[in-house]
Amino acid sequence: MGLPDDAAEARAQGWRTLAALHARIEDELERALQKQHGLSVSEYSVLDVLARQDDYHLRMNQLSNAVVLSQSATTRLVNRLEDRKLLERYLCPTDRRGIYTEVTPAGRALLDQAQPTHDAVLTTALAKAADLPELSPLVTALSELALPAKAG
Repeated sequence: MGLPDDAAEARAQGWRTLAALHARIEDELERALQKQHGLSVSEYSVLDVLARQDDYHLRMNQLSNAVVLSQSATTRLVNRLEDRKLLERYLCPTDRRGIYTEVTPAGRALLDQAQPTHDAVLTTALAKAADLPELSPLVTALSELALPAKAG
C-alpha cells in the first residue's frame, strides 16, 4: 500500500532538504580541506574512520561500509592514499584472504593537521545553515543527536 500523496511529498521534500544540507556542507569542507591540506572529503573520511579504530585499521569491506563508498571506489581511494604513504595495506594474520588498511604515522600527522580545519568548517557551515528556515530543523536535529542521552 502506497503513501498518501501528501505523505509521499513530505518525505520527498525531507530527502531533498537533507541532500541540500549535505551538498552545502560537503562543498565547503571539500574546498577547505583541498586548499589547506591537499585532501578530499572522502580521503579525510577514510583517515578519520581508520584513526578512530583501536588498532588504526579495518578490513577493506568494513572501511567501504564505514565511509559509504562502493568497494571499487574505496579501493581506488586507498590506492591513492597508499601512494602518498598515508595508508598501508597488509594481509590479516589470521585469515590470509582478508586485507587490513591502516593509517601510517604520516597519515595520522596529516589528519591531526586537517582535523581543526574540518571541525571549524563544519561548525561554520552548520551555523550558516541554521539561519536558513528550510535547513534549520535539520541542523537542530543534528545538534540533538550529538547531545548525551538524558538519564531517566
